[in-house]
Amino acid sequence: MLKLNLEKEELLPEEIKAFEEAFKRCARRIILATTLAGSGHPGGSLSSLSLLLVVYALAKVDPQNPRKPDRDRVVISHGHISPGVYSVLCEYGFFSEEPFLMEFRRAGSAFAGHVEQAVPGIEWNTGNLGQGLSAACGMAKALKLKNLNNYVFCLMGDGEQQKGQVIEARRWAVKFGLNNLVTLIDYNKLQIGGDTYKVMPQKLKDEILATSWNVIEIDGHNYSEIFKALRKALKSKVEDPSKPTAILAHTIMGKGISFMENDPKWHGMALPEDLAKKALEELGFDPSELDILKAKRKNWNISFPHQSHDPLPVKIEIPEPTIYSPETKTDCRSAYGKALLKLSEKNNLPNQSPKILGLTCDLEGSVKMTGLKKHSPHAFFESGIQEHHTASVAGALSKEGFLVFFSTFGVFAVDEVYNQLRINSLNKSALKIVSTHLGADVGEDGPTHQCIDYLGLLFNLTDFEIYIPADPNQTDHIIRFIANRPGNIFVGMGRSKIPIITKEDGTPYFDKNYKFEAGKADWIRYGSKGVIITYGTMTYYALSAWKILKDKGLDVSLLNIASIRPLPEKDILRSSELKNILVVEDHLIETGLGSKIASFLALNNKSVNLKFLGHKGPLSSGKPHELFKISGLDPENIANTMEKLINA
Repeated sequence: MLKLNLEKEELLPEEIKAFEEAFKRCARRIILATTLAGSGHPGGSLSSLSLLLVVYALAKVDPQNPRKPDRDRVVISHGHISPGVYSVLCEYGFFSEEPFLMEFRRAGSAFAGHVEQAVPGIEWNTGNLGQGLSAACGMAKALKLKNLNNYVFCLMGDGEQQKGQVIEARRWAVKFGLNNLVTLIDYNKLQIGGDTYKVMPQKLKDEILATSWNVIEIDGHNYSEIFKALRKALKSKVEDPSKPTAILAHTIMGKGISFMENDPKWHGMALPEDLAKKALEELGFDPSELDILKAKRKNWNISFPHQSHDPLPVKIEIPEPTIYSPETKTDCRSAYGKALLKLSEKNNLPNQSPKILGLTCDLEGSVKMTGLKKHSPHAFFESGIQEHHTASVAGALSKEGFLVFFSTFGVFAVDEVYNQLRINSLNKSALKIVSTHLGADVGEDGPTHQCIDYLGLLFNLTDFEIYIPADPNQTDHIIRFIANRPGNIFVGMGRSKIPIITKEDGTPYFDKNYKFEAGKADWIRYGSKGVIITYGTMTYYALSAWKILKDKGLDVSLLNIASIRPLPEKDILRSSELKNILVVEDHLIETGLGSKIASFLALNNKSVNLKFLGHKGPLSSGKPHELFKISGLDPENIANTMEKLINA
């Protein structure tokens, strides 16, 4: 196994020869794996192969302990080169080649078509191009926050430089001083559509320089040049040692196989068996090996163990709750900001690495993160109007032993970055998204900013828990609850100031004795004629409707479901006993909580009288209470609808 260090200035001739021999062995694996699977990306794997071999030889990684805390990180942003990456990991002893060749791209296998953390040595599941650099930024910043002198290497394709998120990540890396980050760009100038410059013209070197990175240009197949460039970057011999470095490596698509070189056809297409045998012969290997392995693969059972890649744990000290009196006029987002500040004061201690991190996108004041920023400026990251990058970098940070809050408006926290959240989910991040300005409660900002579809989107991210508080007091309880809750969590709230929800005696319902529980709802009021089910901003509107009904002698229950996922199944089953159920929500009816409740009741063979109130489509600009009235969400219509349901 090749291993390099930064003390030497040049590679020895025998080391170069060793790399050349390793290249052939890895190229053999690339050809075999893709042809046996009948699919894959051999062209880019071959063009990146020399870079991969030198990086893993230089990186401080341990095949026997691939999740070692003080390791260097190698992020493969262009995840489709998995055959090349897995081949190199075989070469360096992370696992034997047999399971890779037998299981590549098979159902249930760790060796997926795009790199996944299930394989030892892989740091981040990638494949959706343009997101890997953001994840690498999160890892590089985490290393700095933990005062670890390690590096992050991010390998990228040249085609993905067309992605806007890559530019966002470059700017963020410079702003936050990530001089422990080195990218290596496989500059083979070809992509699926052919010539990269014809697909989408760009002046790549100039663009990177424009974002204030150091740039080193090399021959990406010259092992001496690759080593010298990496050494220069890691030894701070670059033009500006305070900045990250990009190595622009000129390469050849399909390198090492004569008939594959510079042919975009082989970017994402495996060689047919006859050409695969020809390639093996060129590399100096017995072509009949393909037939032997093909027969063996037919009877091979998936056996390679998937590597665990859970986030590093973080233990948070929970402060005492803040209880707002019924006379208080405030909003849930202010309660969130205060709870976040108290968490910071309790956990971000002087002369220690912070435990609580906050990220936002030019909305610090609106999402109430100013308190955190003032108390822990080193733990607060203003990312500018770069939501795609911020969602990804926050996800990566959340796996590194920090409690990470990402806050912005609903349309930006969910709709805008759905794909980034999806990749975070696949990577088992532990991100806490606290979104303000949800629903029609955004009001005058209009339909582009009225996020009334967030549940429909979040329901697809099956690992995300979803909590929507009813008032500032429940907000405080939920924020403190999620501080020691593992996994990905979404907490949402509106913009407006809302009344405190009270008990019938006029005291706060969510008082100091209240305990928020996942999968449990709040019976705000009890009645036998039916139940109004609601959540979030609508809770007070529904409570006002309850009072109207009460005055009419109609005794109904009011159930607040702040725990959208996990769903409070026992409470919903209890609701079904009341027969008449009205679901009220500041959300599209078709994809909201009501549809989820209907499905649950049907699957449990419960027959009820069920009615939904919510939005049927986009709204206009206007004051929230006016928009709610248009959608039938005013207290009078809620009460009338419930009365008709009871009397039907």
